[in-house]
Amino acid sequence: MTRTLLRSAAYLDVAAGEIVHDDVLIDGDVIGSGAEADETVDCRGMLLVPGFIDCHTHVALTEVLSANWLDLPRSARALSAVPVLRTLLSLGVTTVRDAWGADAGLRLAVERGWIDGPQLLISLRQVCTTGGIGDHYSVASGPVGGYAEPSMPDPVFDGADGARAAVRRMVRAGADWIKAAITGSIAAGTGVHDVQFTPDEMRALVEEAAARGRDVMVHAHGARGAELAASCGARSIEHGVYLDEQAVEAMAVNGTFYVPTLSCSKIPEHRRSVRLAVDAGVPIAMGTDNPVTPHSTVLDEISLLAEVGLGAVGALRAATINAAQLLRLPDRGEIAVGKRADLVLLDGDDLDVSHLADRVKAVWHNGKRYR
Repeated sequence: MTRTLLRSAAYLDVAAGEIVHDDVLIDGDVIGSGAEADETVDCRGMLLVPGFIDCHTHVALTEVLSANWLDLPRSARALSAVPVLRTLLSLGVTTVRDAWGADAGLRLAVERGWIDGPQLLISLRQVCTTGGIGDHYSVASGPVGGYAEPSMPDPVFDGADGARAAVRRMVRAGADWIKAAITGSIAAGTGVHDVQFTPDEMRALVEEAAARGRDVMVHAHGARGAELAASCGARSIEHGVYLDEQAVEAMAVNGTFYVPTLSCSKIPEHRRSVRLAVDAGVPIAMGTDNPVTPHSTVLDEISLLAEVGLGAVGALRAATINAAQLLRLPDRGEIAVGKRADLVLLDGDDLDVSHLADRVKAVWHNGKRYR
């Protein structure tokens, strides 16, 4: 077990929001204590931060945005994720929650070291009611998309009993999270303010997920969908482009996290929603919704969060400790003894987050250096 001393480091204490000047020891796959080491890395003039966490991405959907995606073999979806995962890890992203598209086989490939990548938490498909955005259907030809396979179960349900069955299908196929779509989609151009679940359906999703040890992340552009999801116990609201005071109050009261994904929509209403949430005390976690923009731009989301009102420290918290809290992963998200050795070394010892990708000099994931 290798011990690596990061000497003369300046590192960000994300909990306190302060830069600390001290050595940091990587002891195997965790952060240790002491100064005895097998190797030393000189970190003078550089800043250590915890590994970044993207709470909303789609690592296996890059080809879905191409013109001929319906003609691609099914294996192309998983194989297209290989360079995406490698890119994310090289930029310091050490944990991702995939918001649909990746299956349990891709997670297994990362876990066994067949491919390099961040730890991958999967949701498989986005469950929805008939006609929702997870219901890939053409009036001319019926179901479309090539997702109907055992590893990617049918996500469509109706009624509370149907909601429970949809959760069970996802869990059976290995989902870590349940992704639910309560509104339409800006990308599709329809239904962004619709509320496509009844209260009974939303409660059934949350209750069944909890019974199976899972949480529910909810795609919700409109305020009423976000409010209902939060009131019924959803763990996080995704996108939340058109939130209002009632919605953020429901989120604050119920401890619901907000993953704004500003990268996918920079419209004024979206920025206003984030400011409303911050003012209401809603916890913010970082997510990109890539590949709406390229996965190589993942760290731009941190800059956008800083600009909209979180500031540099708040944005870095959103991408580290807040994200770890959302995902219920207490072993990461900060630089402290006993925490997982997921670390990013940045050129320069300041907190400027405007060009983070250009500053990444080294990345450690589970104590192993990848860059």
